[in-house]
Amino acid sequence: MSSTELPSVTAASVLPKVAPVRVGEGERLRSVGLPGITLTVRSRAAVREGLPPALYVHGLGGSSQNWSQLMAELDGLVDSEALDLPGFGDSPPPDDGDYSVTGHARAVIRYLDAAERGPVHLFGNSLGGAVTTRVAAVRPDLVRTLTLVSPALPEIRVQRSAMPTALLGVPGIAALFTRISRDWTAEQRVRGVLGLCYGDPGQVTPEAFRYAVEELERRLQLPYFWDAMARSSRGIVNAYTLGGQHGLWRQAERVLAPTLLIYGGRDQLVGYRMAQRAARTFRDSRLLSLPDAGHVAMMEYPETVGAAFRELLADVGELGDPQTAGAGTGADSGAGAVRGRRAETDGFGRGGVSGARGSRGGGSVSTVSDAGGAGADGSVSGAGGDGKVDDTNAGS
Repeated sequence: MSSTELPSVTAASVLPKVAPVRVGEGERLRSVGLPGITLTVRSRAAVREGLPPALYVHGLGGSSQNWSQLMAELDGLVDSEALDLPGFGDSPPPDDGDYSVTGHARAVIRYLDAAERGPVHLFGNSLGGAVTTRVAAVRPDLVRTLTLVSPALPEIRVQRSAMPTALLGVPGIAALFTRISRDWTAEQRVRGVLGLCYGDPGQVTPEAFRYAVEELERRLQLPYFWDAMARSSRGIVNAYTLGGQHGLWRQAERVLAPTLLIYGGRDQLVGYRMAQRAARTFRDSRLLSLPDAGHVAMMEYPETVGAAFRELLADVGELGDPQTAGAGTGADSGAGAVRGRRAETDGFGRGGVSGARGSRGGGSVSTVSDAGGAGADGSVSGAGGDGKVDDTNAGS
């Protein structure tokens, strides 16, 4: 057989068969083949035609399932899709083995260009926050608004609890950790992830915990699981060291899209103190501070996050028909007080007339324009929903 007759072999074509990924009610999964990558896309059927598109990007070790609750919360407001980044969730590794922040951003851009869905309301958590920041900076034509939940932007003083994740990127550490933890059960591993990523792991229901264990057991059968984790961890560390125009903070300064920043006071992976710097750096930003949340606020308090996003859309004139846009969301049931109440804040989203620290899941939104400091003209949210979490492969 001549070389021209050889069939093409990609990472996606040689993977072992494992259990199927869980698909929630109202969701569907599809596989999208693009040059060099194959992506799994989770979506929800649009409540009506003409809704603006939204795309969600998960964090390290996570998947598109991390966004299921928020996607359901935003039914009737946007047409939602969530990606499994290459090597995560149900997406196979990239053919070139590039797990850098730039490589992941390139995958997001390739998908948006191929799908012709842009500009989209773009969401990112942790690693996904760094990825979507880069996308918004280099391809502003693809982004309507940007919502960042605990984005992994460089910190000079990294929290001690985040060090094991960073060390995972050191060559050889992943193999060492695999040997050390070979006797750990999936239940033990999931409890460790919950303790690291949630402000209160007790919010997770027994059913959600079982789903998380099943998903981890599935992923541990994939031969590339630890490689994807280690290389993506290394990609975050490398991105932190980049300077000049490629530095993430410099790229954050270039983002033109209106930006909603969400930080948790109990986040053990991204410093709560970074919220103030982020609010000053993104030129048109709003800050939602959730003192009781951890690293995955969109999973812990989806109603509060959904309400803040609705306020962002109203602020930029993209909410549409308020009566129709509110259909299918729980924004007014537990977190509707985000909109319409004014309070003074200290520039960090704390304080205010409703005493954000005094209620479970309470928080505040401050508006920042043109890279100014978070001002006093903010609105304050009340309680943040019922705290029931359905998908717990949280990632970081």
